[in-house]
Amino acid sequence: MGCDRNCGLIAGAVIGAVLAVFGGILMPVGDMLIEKTIKKQVVLEEGTIAFQNWVKTGTEVYRQFWIFDVQNPEEVVANSSKIKVKQRGPYTYRVRYLAKENITHDSESHTVSFVQPNGAIFEPSLSVGTENDTLTVLNLAVAAAPHLYPNAFVQVVLNSLIKKSKSSMFQRRTVREFLWGYTDPFLSLVPYPISTTVGVFYPYNNTADGVYTVFTGKDNISQVAIIDTYKGKRSIYAVFGADINLKGIPVYRFVLPSMAFASPLQNPDNHCFCTEKVISKNCTSYGVLDIGKCKEGKPVYISLPHFLHASPDIGEPIEGLSPNEDEHSTYLDVEPITGFTLRFAKRLQVNILVKPARKIEALKNLKRHYIVPVLWLNETGTIGDEKAEKFRKQVTGKINLLGLVEIILLSVGVVMFVAFMISYCACRSKRVK
Repeated sequence: MGCDRNCGLIAGAVIGAVLAVFGGILMPVGDMLIEKTIKKQVVLEEGTIAFQNWVKTGTEVYRQFWIFDVQNPEEVVANSSKIKVKQRGPYTYRVRYLAKENITHDSESHTVSFVQPNGAIFEPSLSVGTENDTLTVLNLAVAAAPHLYPNAFVQVVLNSLIKKSKSSMFQRRTVREFLWGYTDPFLSLVPYPISTTVGVFYPYNNTADGVYTVFTGKDNISQVAIIDTYKGKRSIYAVFGADINLKGIPVYRFVLPSMAFASPLQNPDNHCFCTEKVISKNCTSYGVLDIGKCKEGKPVYISLPHFLHASPDIGEPIEGLSPNEDEHSTYLDVEPITGFTLRFAKRLQVNILVKPARKIEALKNLKRHYIVPVLWLNETGTIGDEKAEKFRKQVTGKINLLGLVEIILLSVGVVMFVAFMISYCACRSKRVK
């Protein structure tokens, strides 16, 4: 009888130990099996679910524009006053709805390259007004003239054309014209062949953006769809910000750090963006990047909206800006197991450098250089409710279920082992007595 009881207690302890060991083994092995299963479908290669959804995204992506409406154009032109602006927006467009093209894979670097066809569809229900809203904005052609044609004699000729066309430093334009293009009256008078259409994003429709090169995730699942290069150059990086819960899915939020727009003294990688020693105060100013080389020499600078994280001297000549971390920062919400970006907000501001030009009457009274904000944009996309639910069931749910099974097996096993061993020891103690 005593032997049967002892044998039963030992058997129970052994079973508990086995369950505990199995639960412990299941943790790394189960995680590895699930990760292997998921990895097969999230890698960007022919035949995977991820590749099909990546080529033509089903998630709606919107680009919102806030345009800076200048309130005191005459004062600025006559007295070089501070520019008073008031942002108008959002004016919202659906973008990135066309399938990627020219897709090529590189098996050695585990990357895939492509171009993204451009297209923009206005969304009235998500906008504050219509594309025909008229605003006072910077005259892009007049502002760029002294940069593109620094020769004094040429500027005299251009000045006569500017005056003849009745153009000035500022102009009245509709939202559609300013964003996507209009025929400029000043450029239309230039006596030799040049493009006379001007717009912040002209040309856009029926063009393509790229070449992009992104990681497939084949060798590192956490890098899937992360941009390696854009037009052959390294992309701007992001750093970890916080843990976020997005529609019941745990994600990591990565943010664009202030160092991305730092001066070359703080971030040597930005030395190629410092081209104007006067404007940048010998490359000590920060918060804006000169991308003129990418824009055929036009004086275009990018920054975060409202000069967020910029040095005080950049925004000093502008009134009406209110930088805000929550509204103006750029971020990505990445699901850590699959590496999928489930939500993003890309926020950037387009600025034009305007400098005095003695031979051009519209600019001759300026006593300072201005980095004029013309607009800022928020390109955003979020996983839909239906896809989020599907993701939770197929990925997050399986992982949570496996974790629950692991914990139950480990807990029950440990409890059984300890309980039966205590009982066995107690019985042995009684027999000894």
